[in-house]
Amino acid sequence: LSAIEIGVLAKTFIDQGKLIPDDVMTRLVLHELKHLTQYSWLLDVVKGFPRTVPQAEALDKVYQIDTVINLNVPFEVIKQRLTARWIHPASGRVYNIDFNPPKSVGIDDLTGEPLVQREDDRPETVIKRLKAYEAQTEPVLDYYQKKGVLETFSGTETNKIWPHVYAFLQTKVPQINHTASVSP
Repeated sequence: LSAIEIGVLAKTFIDQGKLIPDDVMTRLVLHELKHLTQYSWLLDVVKGFPRTVPQAEALDKVYQIDTVINLNVPFEVIKQRLTARWIHPASGRVYNIDFNPPKSVGIDDLTGEPLVQREDDRPETVIKRLKAYEAQTEPVLDYYQKKGVLETFSGTETNKIWPHVYAFLQTKVPQINHTASVSP
């Protein structure tokens, strides 16, 4: 399968509130990583890869992992942020009712067109995904902890967690760009 076909397949699982199966996710990520051989990259277990021990083991067969970042954010905070997210489909602009609301409820600021909530941001879908994530990912955190490459940062706000992550990354990649930023 091509990267596009794998991506379309992955989207069918996401739209149903399911996690992407190991074989699909592993193929997708390894396909992308092979284009990044001249770069350093880091894994953020919270963002989704590797989400299971088989994914981590498949990754370890191809690459030597020296750092995995785990952002430990309470599920209730994640649920609230995701379910408050609305998008403008045509442009991809993202709004969050709690901290980046549109000027008019349900309306894109620039076009006046309606905003939509993605299927995977609906409360019932988010809850289902978080429960599956918890069951599958804890063993991955243990796996990387035992390998000595896991770094965990806890908190609820990007602007409070990021300085700690940034300081840690500077010890790993001293030439890190001082203007680096992260989206909430």
